[in-house]
Amino acid sequence: MLSRLGALLQEAVGAREPSIDLLEAFVEHWKGITNYYIESTDENTPAKKTDIPWRLKQMLDILVYEEKQQAAAGETGPCLEYLLQHKILETLCTLGKAEYPPGMRQQVLQFFSKVLAQVQHPLLHYLNVHRPVQKLLRLGGTVPGSLTEKEEVQFTTVLCSKIQQDPALLTYILEGKKTIGRKASREATAPLREAASVRDKDRPHIKAPDNGTCGAWASSARLPAETEEPDGAIGESSLITTLIGLCKSKKGRVALKARENLLLLVSVASQAAATYLVQSSPCCPAIIEYLCQLYQSLPSSLDPADIAALEGISWRLPSAPSDEASFPGKEALAAFLGWFDYCDHLITEAHTVVSDALAKAVAEKLFVEILQPQLLHVSEQSVLMSTALLTVMLRQLRSPALLQEAVAFLLGMDQQPAAPEDSPRTLCAHLIRHCDHLSDEISIATLRLFEELLQKPHEHIVRSLILCHLEGRSYVARGSPEPESYEDTLDLEEDPYFTDSFLYSGFQPSVKPPPAPAINPDGKTAVTEIVNSFLCLVPEEAKTSAFLEETGYDTYVHDAYGLFQECSSRVTPWGWPLAPPPLDPHEPERPFFEGPFLQMLFDRMSRILEQPYSLNLQVTSVLSRLALFPHPLIHEYLLDPYTNLAPGCRSLFSVLVRVIGDLMQRIQRVPQFPGKLLLVRRQLMGQVPGEQLDHQTFLQGVVVLEEFCKELAAIAFVKFPPHGPRLHPSKPPEGHV
Repeated sequence: MLSRLGALLQEAVGAREPSIDLLEAFVEHWKGITNYYIESTDENTPAKKTDIPWRLKQMLDILVYEEKQQAAAGETGPCLEYLLQHKILETLCTLGKAEYPPGMRQQVLQFFSKVLAQVQHPLLHYLNVHRPVQKLLRLGGTVPGSLTEKEEVQFTTVLCSKIQQDPALLTYILEGKKTIGRKASREATAPLREAASVRDKDRPHIKAPDNGTCGAWASSARLPAETEEPDGAIGESSLITTLIGLCKSKKGRVALKARENLLLLVSVASQAAATYLVQSSPCCPAIIEYLCQLYQSLPSSLDPADIAALEGISWRLPSAPSDEASFPGKEALAAFLGWFDYCDHLITEAHTVVSDALAKAVAEKLFVEILQPQLLHVSEQSVLMSTALLTVMLRQLRSPALLQEAVAFLLGMDQQPAAPEDSPRTLCAHLIRHCDHLSDEISIATLRLFEELLQKPHEHIVRSLILCHLEGRSYVARGSPEPESYEDTLDLEEDPYFTDSFLYSGFQPSVKPPPAPAINPDGKTAVTEIVNSFLCLVPEEAKTSAFLEETGYDTYVHDAYGLFQECSSRVTPWGWPLAPPPLDPHEPERPFFEGPFLQMLFDRMSRILEQPYSLNLQVTSVLSRLALFPHPLIHEYLLDPYTNLAPGCRSLFSVLVRVIGDLMQRIQRVPQFPGKLLLVRRQLMGQVPGEQLDHQTFLQGVVVLEEFCKELAAIAFVKFPPHGPRLHPSKPPEGHV
């Protein structure tokens, strides 16, 4: 290619010295472009039907060929010097702005991109290069659907690649708010005259055109002034805003490439460049402003169920994978979640300085200023929609910096446990109250939010909601020696919630077995008793799973194993202890409060026989998530029925015992209870039509209670299994391991 070009150039100019021939050819092509504006009378002929594209290509080829011929690396050839000294790029930028002939801006963008990409000599440091680059950036990226979007995104691709290679270029591209002012407006047509003139003091042998002709051309072209923008216009329309504008393109490839370019820009390796990007550019505000715009454009009629069900939204493909489940507002929702996913990805990949600034901007502008008022609003629809959206955002969130901001927003960073009499001053306290709201929909939506939060890899979540209240083990009765095993602790009849009426109902739970020998090293004895305690909790007359297939305890063991492994890998970096700290029997007992979160869950659990089925499923799902955490205090308080509770304290097991007592009393008031219970279970499994029955809420609650007890038994088993793999244990008899 280059050898053929050299031969053609030699033939065209017929000179002996290659450098002179190249320069004359370069100047001739540039004169050919300027002459078009002198001679052409048809203003409607598109630029691509003139010889301008061909001449620009020849100029580019000459620059590339000349550089290949330079003996010393980095030496500037005469053609490149001419390009710089005569401000050809400035002139082309002005022609592109004028859009004369039609489509000239497209040709200029292509020429700029190819020159910057193919010429290896560093160009962007030169004023006569980066100034027209800044001007050209201001011409595009602001109007969605521009005819030059493809060329604009190619231009920004080259610029971002150059900046990534040399972060010092960032200031050359982004700075210069006041480099173009009133003084420059007086020089608006000067680049045209200088570029058209070929008189060069250093090269008197180059023939120059008539100056009067240049003036006539500049006048006839009627080019607009270069500096109609006020001072600071570059800050308002720069590489950043151009990229943001292109990210909004309806053309998928253009939008994707623009997002990749912006990602390239924010991941610069230089500390100084990253700081400049944050402090002296519209980077963070522009990105977050668009995020907030997309959020506020969501229709208020969005169904929270549709929001929760929408998955698979990625910034690389910001739309649902299928239109089968279309619903009103789906496109707007997919656009918002796609951009949120992109912001999260930017924060993950960006330089730390940019990452922290972006995360703080998301928290301040979206979380605090927009979401928080909606979460605290009196309108149920506002609360429902904002809670569902926040849940989906948490599900998509991956970056540690943004997760830190989300946790601080939702829970605060206070490590002090709350007191029972504390009023809900914080957002977290309000959200916990929403879990026990008069509206079941709000309760379910907020419980889902907490369940999603509990799956995030951030220790403060578990510490703030649970552990800060369990530390010190004040729920354990003092004055008695530490048990040697789980079996040597709680007698169920001594539980404060295990009442006489419960015993009178005719239900006789498995009494405490005789004191067991010292615990084996593998913990098998303790696990056996714990699992049996949960499996035996529901009386036989209230069980229905034995009549149906695939509802056994072993299924729960298999599921719990996978969830526990996932949870354990997530919390491993936190360095949790393997055993609870020993108690001092002489230490005075302190009042115990389980914390507002567990208090709410226990209160909800105590009403399981009176609540809707969907709400019960969500409550038990959150409690199961909590029970999976491999912290000894959580295991002791939530999964150990034999913990010797202090007076007035309740645990998850004691709450379940009290529910069973209520269950046994209410069974007597339901005619044909076993048959109806089995029918309801089959309805829930979709085996029979869902006809309405008397006591249906109660019967559904009994089914959930039975399954929840099996799930807790399975979690206890996989957390402390006997030695050796036991991933698929055989199904044990009901009530036994």
